[in-house]
Amino acid sequence: MGVVKQGLTVKVTIEITDELLGEAKTAAAARGETLREFITKALTTRLASTSTPIAAGSGWRSVFGLADPKAVQRVDAVIESEFEQIEPSDWR
Repeated sequence: MGVVKQGLTVKVTIEITDELLGEAKTAAAARGETLREFITKALTTRLASTSTPIAAGSGWRSVFGLADPKAVQRVDAVIESEFEQIEPSDWR
């Protein structure tokens, strides 16, 4: 199976159950697609539906994902407070 990105195709190996592979083959055939086309479209769709644009300045949230806004404010306040206490000479 190949994954297409910017015109390049690479071969990858994945482990899935026989049942899931059978369902994927059946669904691809029903759509008149190859298994490669079906899986590529499925991955592309899934990635598009779950990716959240990372806002400029999102900092640690880009690593840990979305959180309750009030919790984010509390964490941001603690981080800001801690960084205010660092002496510039300690960074050397």
